[in-house]
Amino acid sequence: MTEKLISQETRVLRRGMSPAAVLFAALFAAQAAILVLSPILPQVAAEFGVSTASAAQLRSVSGLTAGVLALVLAATGQRFSLSSLLYGGLGIIGFGALVSAVAPTFVVLLLAQMVIGAGLAAVISGGLAASETWAASGESAKVLSWALIGQPIAWVVGQPLVGLVAGRDWRWAWVAVPLASSVMALVALGFRDRTVGDQGQDCDPIGLWKQAGMKWWAVGELLAFAAWAGTLVYAGAVFIESYSLSVGTTGLVLGAGALFYLPGNALGRRLLDKDIGPVIAGFSVIAAVGVTLFLTTSANAIVAFLLFTVAVFFAAGRTIAGAAMGLQISDGRRLAAMSVRTAAAQFGYLLGAGLGGVLLETWGFAGAGWGFGILFIAGAAVHLPRLLSGRGSLGTAGRFLRRSRPTASSSGTR
Repeated sequence: MTEKLISQETRVLRRGMSPAAVLFAALFAAQAAILVLSPILPQVAAEFGVSTASAAQLRSVSGLTAGVLALVLAATGQRFSLSSLLYGGLGIIGFGALVSAVAPTFVVLLLAQMVIGAGLAAVISGGLAASETWAASGESAKVLSWALIGQPIAWVVGQPLVGLVAGRDWRWAWVAVPLASSVMALVALGFRDRTVGDQGQDCDPIGLWKQAGMKWWAVGELLAFAAWAGTLVYAGAVFIESYSLSVGTTGLVLGAGALFYLPGNALGRRLLDKDIGPVIAGFSVIAAVGVTLFLTTSANAIVAFLLFTVAVFFAAGRTIAGAAMGLQISDGRRLAAMSVRTAAAQFGYLLGAGLGGVLLETWGFAGAGWGFGILFIAGAAVHLPRLLSGRGSLGTAGRFLRRSRPTASSSGTR
């Protein structure tokens, strides 16, 4: 009886902020570090005397760094607990944002973006892996959903805030958005609920790639991220150049469209108890149609906005389904799988932006629309051989995510 009372008292003392809230804050901070550059590129280019195209490479550098380090993390991440990865990653993002705010030269700003890229690799990979490890039994799908929602909400909140403070000086944008959000996420992490353990992660990259469907899953994630990242890169230009909206109005339109990520994410979460392969395929095809029509139709701004929201809605559902599939087939190698996903997202950004630029120069927005639509469908098609080979279903990710896992009392913390 005494031991039971002590155990209950310890559990109460260790209760704190829910994993869903903590991981929401962490991925919010990661996305905040990504979105800052887009609105302030002209100001940065003017201050350092470089072209806007050259300034845009700052995001490419952070993305490339994040992608490479995520792959390294997939192989070596077992050396770290998930909490230490998040503490370190958030601290690195905050430091990189601070250096960016005071950078005296373009080279220093470039190096600061590489630092931020390193933080992104740790936070996104560790945060998504923690969504399954830290969640109480039966709540993993919910925690994963809230973690992923942190990114679009950062877009909705961060873009107007960047515009507000950058009007005074672009340097304040780094303080107001990524630095502030990383500090808040660190505080939330310090108060996280510790009744669920923080056990080490089995990375084992060789074993990971031997898992059935893992290679095709990684390819599918890369193609889907390339399609969606490319769409987001050029979405603003569509409203400005095709429909003559102002920069300020375009920011509000994109922010309003991003809100449709929330119901799309919720629907995707509800469908995790279904066979996950057809869910990914269906959402990908509809997102492809939405993206293609958004970039090829020239009716009016209202129609374009509605098509954009369709793309956002189904891209959101496909995103949570893809992450859940990776956790499902990783056979416990959560951090390794989510590190691969992080790398796919960052390299997908580079692929989507680069391919979109080529298509845009050659065939205009319509060419980019068809290209991104094809990428979405290709990202779903890579799973067809497994489904058609007679080897059965890809499984129901929801049941996998809801199975029991050890608590802190049984596994300990690191």
